[in-house]
Amino acid sequence: MIRQVHQRVLGGTTNPQGGWVSIMPNIVVLVKRVPDTNARIVVSGDRVDLSAVKWVISPYDEFAIETALQHKEAAGGSVTALTMGPSGSDKILKDAKAIGVDEIVRVWDDSWSDLDSNSVQSVLAQAITNLGAEVVYCGKASADTGAGSTGPGVAEHLGWSSVSNIIDAKFDGGITVTSPVETGSAIVSVSGSAVISCDKGNLKVRKPNVKGIMMAKRAQVSVVTADAPASTVTIVSQSPPPAKPAGKKYEGGSSAEEVAKLLREEANVI
Repeated sequence: MIRQVHQRVLGGTTNPQGGWVSIMPNIVVLVKRVPDTNARIVVSGDRVDLSAVKWVISPYDEFAIETALQHKEAAGGSVTALTMGPSGSDKILKDAKAIGVDEIVRVWDDSWSDLDSNSVQSVLAQAITNLGAEVVYCGKASADTGAGSTGPGVAEHLGWSSVSNIIDAKFDGGITVTSPVETGSAIVSVSGSAVISCDKGNLKVRKPNVKGIMMAKRAQVSVVTADAPASTVTIVSQSPPPAKPAGKKYEGGSSAEEVAKLLREEANVI
């Protein structure tokens, strides 16, 4: 079942004669650096030690980049990739530049440490406002925490509309997105300023070409700052998950009945 939901209309305005006038949007896409999903995570003391991990763009943010670029291709305007983090985050911004964004911006202050989600969302909202953005795309959740709070939280701080977990987007005189709902899918006509979080859907993420990679190497990251409200939530300690029990090994046809039982009762595969 597909529902249609209408909010305001982004990407234009009416002229005095009542006609539609297109406005090229100023688009921001939020990106976050996360440990590579294949990285081995180590807990040292009571904290996760990330000193040796490889950092990458959070996978869902790649879908947000692709959606933002498709929006620009359809409506014009520009795409700015924005991240929050120390200088080590510049790499993922340059990765986004190689894919095709126009500008790359990092918001940070060396005095910040262990900011909670509300503080992070406030900082991002300030940067978005200063960039003059009219629409923001982000991944539906980051690969490290999986919280999924950034998109709706930033929208709340901005006083904007929020649409979550979109799986398709069309740009024909505005933005029309498809989001999963309990009874099927909802087609949402987005208008005004909005924060839109992206799931994979049918998107095929473009890869950087040689020209893009070379341009990204020369690109300059704009560094800005903001006022971070005091955190009200702090991490007390971190610990690894319980170790998995040792695997069982079976040999010979005589074990077939027991193996079948385990597959049926424990693995639920037959």
